Amino acid sequence: MARLMIRDFVVLKSWLDVAGQAELIEALRPVLKSAPPFHPVTPKGQTMSVRMTSAGRLGWLSDAQGYRYVPDHPKGMAWPAIPAPILRLWAEVTGLERQPDSCLINYYGEGARMGLHQDKDEADFSWPVVSVSLGDDGLFRMGGPTRGGKTESIWLSSGDVVVMGGPARLAYHGVDRIRFKSSRLLPRGGRLNLTLRVVE
Repeated sequence: MARLMIRDFVVLKSWLDVAGQAELIEALRPVLKSAPPFHPVTPKGQTMSVRMTSAGRLGWLSDAQGYRYVPDHPKGMAWPAIPAPILRLWAEVTGLERQPDSCLINYYGEGARMGLHQDKDEADFSWPVVSVSLGDDGLFRMGGPTRGGKTESIWLSSGDVVVMGGPARLAYHGVDRIRFKSSRLLPRGGRLNLTLRVVE
């Protein structure tokens, strides 16, 4: 496991071994079944290329009303609980007793991407955001606190974890593309990204 510091982002390469990755996938199966992923629509009416769902007390939602956290899936059911192995990972990499309120689950299929953005819909930015990569490699782009500045990129592989705290908490970041079927973790290919956040 290597610990890299890139533009204030802490990148933990190979934090999860193969067994640890498989454990998270198994823990996520009932979550994805009870809260099926969906394609969110931006307030401007554009359909996102990633599919999303959430676990925890609150889930993140984007639609014509804007970006926000809500207690229920768009189909009306409450979000499932965050699985214990994911909460354990959060505690290990942050050292915090405070648990996250939300685990956003993004699925990147072939051709999916995520434009540069800030995570700023939370009430308190002093808590870090933890991002976990599972499956195919993703080209992760990191910027600064303002749009349009210099950026750096790194390929994130399955089992890598990124911690965004301090100056990186409100830094712009995104995923330019994935290497589809570069990993065997997901039988049909693609990348799962888990983003753990303290909302309130």
